[in-house]
Parts: sequence; C-alpha cells; structure tokens
Amino acid sequence: MSKPTKYVYEFAEGGRDMAALLGGKGAGLAEMTRIGLPVPPGFTVTTDACKVYLETGAEPPELGVEAAQALAGLERAMGRTLGAPDDPLLVSVRSGARFSMPGMMETILDIGLNDQSVTGLAKISGQERFAWDSYRRLIQMFGHTVMGVDGDLFEQAIAAHKAGRAVADDHELDTHELALLTEEFKAIIRKETGEDFPQDPADQLSRAIRAVFDSWNTERAHVYRRREHIPEDLGTAVNVQAMVFGNLGTTVTWGSSGTGVAFTRDPATGERGMYGDYLPDAQGEDVVAGVRDALPLSELKSLDPRAFVELGDHLRTLESHYRDLCDVEFTVERGKLWILQTRVGKRTAEAAFRIAHDLREEQTISEDEALVRVDGAELTRLMFPRFEVRPTDVPLAHGVPASPGAAVGAVVFDSAEAVRRAAAGEQVVLVRRETTPDDLPGMIAAQAVLTSRGGKTSHAAVVARGMGKVCVCGAESLGVDVAAREFATESGVVVHEGDTVSVDGTAGTVHLGALPLTASDVGRALETGIAEGPLTEAVLGALAHADSVRRLEVRANADTPEDAVRARSLGAQGIGLCRTEHMFLGDRRRLVEAMILARDDTAREQALAALLPLQREDFTGILEAMDGLPVTIRLLDPPLHEFLPDRTELAVRLASAAHPDPHDRELLTAVERMHEQNPMLGLRGVRLGLAVPGLMAMQVRAVAEAVTRRLRDGGRPRAEIMIPLVGTVEELRLARTETERVLAEVMGETGMSFDCPIGTMIELPRAALTAARIAGAADFFSFGTNDLTQTTWGLSRDDAEASFFPLYLEKGVFTVSPFDSIDQEGVGRLVELGVEAGRSVNPRLETGVCGEHGGDPDSIHFFHRVGLDYVSCSPFRIPAARLEAGRAALEDGTGTSDSR
Repeated sequence: MSKPTKYVYEFAEGGRDMAALLGGKGAGLAEMTRIGLPVPPGFTVTTDACKVYLETGAEPPELGVEAAQALAGLERAMGRTLGAPDDPLLVSVRSGARFSMPGMMETILDIGLNDQSVTGLAKISGQERFAWDSYRRLIQMFGHTVMGVDGDLFEQAIAAHKAGRAVADDHELDTHELALLTEEFKAIIRKETGEDFPQDPADQLSRAIRAVFDSWNTERAHVYRRREHIPEDLGTAVNVQAMVFGNLGTTVTWGSSGTGVAFTRDPATGERGMYGDYLPDAQGEDVVAGVRDALPLSELKSLDPRAFVELGDHLRTLESHYRDLCDVEFTVERGKLWILQTRVGKRTAEAAFRIAHDLREEQTISEDEALVRVDGAELTRLMFPRFEVRPTDVPLAHGVPASPGAAVGAVVFDSAEAVRRAAAGEQVVLVRRETTPDDLPGMIAAQAVLTSRGGKTSHAAVVARGMGKVCVCGAESLGVDVAAREFATESGVVVHEGDTVSVDGTAGTVHLGALPLTASDVGRALETGIAEGPLTEAVLGALAHADSVRRLEVRANADTPEDAVRARSLGAQGIGLCRTEHMFLGDRRRLVEAMILARDDTAREQALAALLPLQREDFTGILEAMDGLPVTIRLLDPPLHEFLPDRTELAVRLASAAHPDPHDRELLTAVERMHEQNPMLGLRGVRLGLAVPGLMAMQVRAVAEAVTRRLRDGGRPRAEIMIPLVGTVEELRLARTETERVLAEVMGETGMSFDCPIGTMIELPRAALTAARIAGAADFFSFGTNDLTQTTWGLSRDDAEASFFPLYLEKGVFTVSPFDSIDQEGVGRLVELGVEAGRSVNPRLETGVCGEHGGDPDSIHFFHRVGLDYVSCSPFRIPAARLEAGRAALEDGTGTSDSR
C-alpha cells in the first residue's frame, strides 16, 4: 500500500534538497531553520498540492486538515491565535516556485487582521498607527490579489489622502488618515465585487492560499517562464509564516524597526562585501516595489549596530553553507533581527565570472565548479561593446548601476508601447518611476530599463539582472511623468517619448542621444590574451580551464582571411565551414553571370578560367591565416539564379527602358530558364556541381593550387573539401571521383604531394538515415543543422519566422525556435543516428556540426553527448562555444549555480 501524499510541511521538517516539493523559498526557509538561523516559524504547502488544484480546480481533500494542523502548531509555537481580537497572530502568505520568479506571483501580508484584531494589535504593540497601516495593507493586497479589484483604485485613494495632507510618502499619513483609508478600501471592495472584505481569519488564509495557486497561471508568470525556460508544469508552493514587522517605527524603549534585502557580494559587479538596501519603518514589499528610496545597507550600521553585526554573521554563515552568492530578505522588529528568505542570488554576467573566480581562489569551490557556474550566454554579453564616454558627454542623470552594459533606444513610458515598437523593429528604453510585475513584457522587449526610484534590490534591478538587461535604477533627479509621456531633469531638459537616449548600466548614467560604442574590455582581452583587471582575469581563467577539460574542438565559420584571423585570435581550432558562394559576390558577380550565360563550352570555360585565380587567392589567404589548422571548404551550394538580378526588377527595367539593354534581355531569359518554385530543394549543392560542367573542377583546382602555393612558401596547409547537400552515396561517389581526379592532376603538374580529405555535409534526412552507406565514400561528416532543421520540419526558416513562429512560441508548440537551439528529439536524433551509422562503417570518420547551432550552449552540450568531434560557429561565438564545450565535459559531475 502506497504512503499517502503529504501536502504540508513545517519548516523544521524540510531542507534545501526538497526544492522541487517545497519550492526554492520553502526549501530555503527549512534549511535556515535547520541550521539555527532566526527564522519566524511557519509551514509550506507543497507544489504537489498546487498541481492538484490546477488540474482539478479544487484543493486536495487532505489539504484542509493538514493546513489546520500546521496552523495549530504555529499558534502553539507563537503563543497566539490567528486573528485573535486581543493579541492576534498574523501570517504572511507567499508564493515560492522551485525556480525564483521575482514578483511574478502573489504575496499577501498581515493575514488575520480584521475590525476587532486591529484594535488588539494596536494595544499589544503600543503603536496604533502601525496597526492601521498593517490593516490597510492587508485590505489593499487582499482586495487586488484575491478579490480581483483593480489596484489603481487603491492607489488613487492613497494619492488623494496624501494630496489632502500635502505629504509625499505613504508613511507620512497619520493614524486618523490610515483608519479613514481602511474604510475607503473596504468600500471600494464592496462596490467592485459586491461582497465585503472577509472578517474570518481562517477564510482569509484559505482564500489567500488559493490565490497564490492561481497566480501560477497569470499572463506575466507565463511570459516570465517562457523567457527563462522554466517548465509550465512545476506549480508553486505556498509559504505561510508568522509575521514580523519592520514598520513599528523607532523608539528609545523598543529600538529600531525596518526591513531590507542583502547580498553576500555585490550582485552587479561580484565584489566582495555586504551589499543591499534597507528601509527603516517599512515592510519587505516596500523595498522590492521601490515606492520609497531605500538606504544603502551600510546605513544599518549606524541605525542599529547590533542588528548590522548579526546580519553580517548570518550572511557569512549562509554563503559558507551554500558556497555561493546568497540573496537574503530580513526584517528588524524592535531591534530583533529575523531572516525571512534566502536563495542563490541572481547576478549579472560580470558578477557571475568574478564570484566564481573568487570563490575558487578562496578554495570554497573547485576549479570545475567555478567553470560550471558561468555560461556562454553570460560571456557573450560581456563581449558586447560599451559606450565610449568623452569628457564632454554630460549625463542627464545618475542612478544606481543595477545591471551593466550599454544600450541605446527610443524612450517609452509603458509596457504596451515598448512591446509595440519593438515588434516593429525599433530599439526602446522603458522608463518608469518604478516597475511592477505587470511591466515584464515591456522589460523583455526593451534594450534597457530606467527608473527614477528603487535600488539594487528593487523589482526592476532583480528582474533585469536575471534577464541580462541593462538597467539603471533610482535616478532620483528625473521627474517621470507617465501621463505626459516625458521625463525632465533637474537642469530643465525635457525628454519626450520617442527621443533617443543611451543607458550605461555599468556607470549608472543616462545620456541624451546615441553615444558611440567601443570594444569591451573582455572582447579585447579575449583577442589579446592579456587580462586588464579582475573581470578579464576571471574570464580568461575560466576559458583556460574549459580548454583544458573539453573534448569538443571549436572551429569557425569564416569566408575571408580577415574573418579567419579574428577567429584564430579568439581561439578557433580551424575553420569548419568556408562558404565559397560568398566569394562570388560584388564585382565577381559579372563573371558568374558570364558562366551562366555561356552559349557553349568554350565560353563557359573562359568564364571559369577567369574565376579560378580569384578563388585561388581567396583560399591561399584563408589557409595562411589558419596555417597548421584544418580548413573545411564547402563547394558551391546555392542555386545559380541567386547570382543573377531579381526577375521582377529585370522585367520592370526592360519594360520601362526606351532602348532595352540586350544584356538585360539575356539575363532575364536566363533567370526565367532557371526559375524554380522551391529553389531550396532544387538545383543546388552537389546537384549543381554535377550538372554544370567544369564548375566543381574549377573550385577543386583553386583549392589544390592554393595548397601547393602554401607548401612552396613553407606553410602547413590543411584543406578539406566538403560536398554539400548529398542525399545518396552515388552523388558523393561521382563528386569524389571528379575531386580526386583534379587533385591528382594538380599534384602531377606541380610535383607536390599533399593530403586533402573529402567529406560531405549531412543536411537532408535521407543522408542521415543512409549515413552508413555514405560513410563508405566520406572522410568526414559535417552536419548542416540549419538546412537539416528545415528539411526535417518541412518548412522554410525565413517564411516560418515571419509568419507563424511567434504564435507557436506563444502557444508553447516551441519552447525555443529549433533554428536557435537544436531540436534534440527530431533533428538531434538524425544527427545521433548519422554519427552512429557512419562510424559503424568508418571508425575513423570525423564528425562535426557547422550550422549556427554550433554556437548555441544547449546544442553544444547535446553535440558533446552524441560524440561529435567539433562544433563550428561564427567568430564572435567562439569564446562562448569553448566555454560551453568545457562545461559539457563536466556536466555529469558538478553542480551549477542555478539562480532561476
């Protein structure tokens, strides 16, 4: 008989290894309770309960009893009863999924207050204003979150009371105003919902738990999960915890109260030391919301020295325990410090590398663990250019550098406008007083986020860091007027919606106009190999270790000597794809036209003879740049009509010309003769080489002559010839015979011998499925995963991405585009079959991938697992590919720093 499912766990019953069941927050609370930190007691309703609720629309039958038992235990521990009129126990109800989703789901504080218990709270605390402030907070949160009342109605009521009292902040409202506001809030709820705010504390608690369950399926939660690749079926846990209060004010008798968020290291830069924000006389949500500008955490040292020292001790304990950056929420209640939450902290790319490096230097983690805690996407962000700020560039404003980087865009003032403009191809900067979870779509669409309120732990800062977005918070000198669609600076400069600004998330500044860009320090260090500071030292160290442990080679997709030189400086171990069609563009297009228009063999041979020395020079330069390393040269792949003018353009030109050019008539005839309904599947690749006499021979001769020239000059050329779009072994055999004939011819003419492997590009499903036969005629396979994806899915990438892909991503048909990350179940399975079958016939068969999937982190891990020898990608992605290849070699044995 199976053990009945347990849906509720007291904090003392759990631990950090139960995050899937208790959520990240619940597991953290349980772990802190276990190691003896001052955590207010409580219990967690599991993700299993949420899944049942979401699937059936009802809570599990056992949940009510288990929750009541856990609440009774909490009441005994606290010596108070939930909502008792004389000395009430109050609780918070917070979401807590396995992976952190900051602000995307719901929190309700002060559950248990009602018209009777608010009086008891005032008497027991000796703070009547505090009691009414807590009650109005509950009604506002509960009314919006649980009962569905528009939150702006409550904000408008608050604004009216502040205006009437001529005060700027909520905490300046006195007891009388808060009591009046509480009654207004109740009236708003009654008007909007037709029911009264519930006075039964048990009813408040059960409805709050259900509301948190429901918040898993809000639109903003769906958007965030899609962005962060968090599975939709995990559900959220719910944490019910005894309230502690940071909004009790400061008195000589009782000591100070306040709330804050602290990090064990700077989450923006990775520097050692305590970082964070603190708000005196406030509750935790005030810090995250950014509705008041917080103080630097260091200010707590003078406000409450004992709490500051205790907090430092607890932060060191947590970082030592988790062996990572920790993000901690805390409250000081009348001098008593309470720890409310911990999790592995979200961090910027810069901080990720520095923290991993420093923890390794401190011997807290191993070199392997340090490598696994950074990733290629973070490294790529660090390679992006930065602003070149000149002495004459005076910022519009300074703020908190919450998430580094450089971004330029048009100013917008709401999420919908950011999404609209971004969809039209415009780069935008989202400007808000402070952000809320409802701003998430706009934050995703924007290049940067700028707020006039909040600090490094505000909603904008935390979410932007997690997404790698540039962010400057707390630019207090800016007056943001959302209604007027403008913001103004202290000096009187007014910036309107649509104006261009530059946001420097590293310096914490915003500038009018588009600042010029310069290479990043990391980009320079990667090309020179010289560290210029702590960050570049950390990056180069991580890459060096990745290179020492990886099995996969990393090559480049490069078509020019210049690209080859840059790729080699970035660590490329050869060229995995040199596309010869790119050498036929520009001024050379006329020679290709001559070959296509040739009326006889003699004219065609003359055109090819003119192309030969140009191709030879190209190959010579690339082989020189990659001397001693393999260079895989793909013979001409696209259909020839791509080298001719557009059919419609030619027809219009001829029709409108008074004296039509005979050459244009000849071109139009050729274009119409070569027109195909579906050129992607037409006369291209190996078919083109076999169908056009002399074309393949010219290209092979150019390669061979370039090799002999490099040998004569003392070089070590390693050219490889790749036959594209093979679907059957017979095609490859014919192409190989022609290739070997030309190679032998050149060797005979020059008296020089050299090895030139001949392989094929596997980019058709049939080629993958018949790989065992094809391998008998191939020295290597290179999987062209771009075309293999198109032919496997039966779609055109350009057409699909312009039409139904956004819908498919929105509806979850794709979690990510199969052109961005390899479709492991479909296309990936064909790659795996091709490798296995090919090596069963030819054990020495070299295999690689040359589509842009070769630079995608998840795809690289897959290619490592299926046994490819190398990946090839664009030069810019080489450092990230090297890093991910090293991480892939370690992925089975080392934990990551997953701060989702």
